[in-house]
Amino acid sequence: MKKNVERVIEIPEGVEVSVADRKVTVKGNGKELVREFDLPNISLVIAGKEIKLSAKNATRRELKMMGTTWAHLNNMIKGIGEDFVYTLEVANVHFPMNVKADGDKIIIKSFLGETTQRTSKVLPNVKVDIKGSQITVTSSDIEAAGQTAANLEKATRLTGRDRRIFQDGIFITEKPGRKI
Repeated sequence: MKKNVERVIEIPEGVEVSVADRKVTVKGNGKELVREFDLPNISLVIAGKEIKLSAKNATRRELKMMGTTWAHLNNMIKGIGEDFVYTLEVANVHFPMNVKADGDKIIIKSFLGETTQRTSKVLPNVKVDIKGSQITVTSSDIEAAGQTAANLEKATRLTGRDRRIFQDGIFITEKPGRKI
């Protein structure tokens, strides 16, 4: 079931998109996002104020790759317009935990009374604000913001304990566009 497929993305005003080899660069509002795509049998062309993804005799696999690429490009264009924001909550029932930012990492002290520090990596071009028990992760790159939020949540992961009793940790409460 092979068929010819084409998807089009409109480029808004103030956003500049360029394609060189397999790298797509999106610029605007003083921000720049670069991503490399490996797209065999799929052509990526900029025509005027549109990005055209097309494939001739596309298989199911190529249709899926085209949909994923379309979503990535939309997120890049959306990120240039406004930042993606993740909100996390610091929950501590047993011991008060200290969370502070130190350059490109977040240091978590006294998690469940542990004497060792736990650390979480902050990816480049991501801004982390810590105010009391609220942590806000902001970036124009949705993948970097999401991975930084996931790193924070993973740093306080518990193993070998009953989650109904030990409810301490850092948890994502809001993702871009939806509340959890």
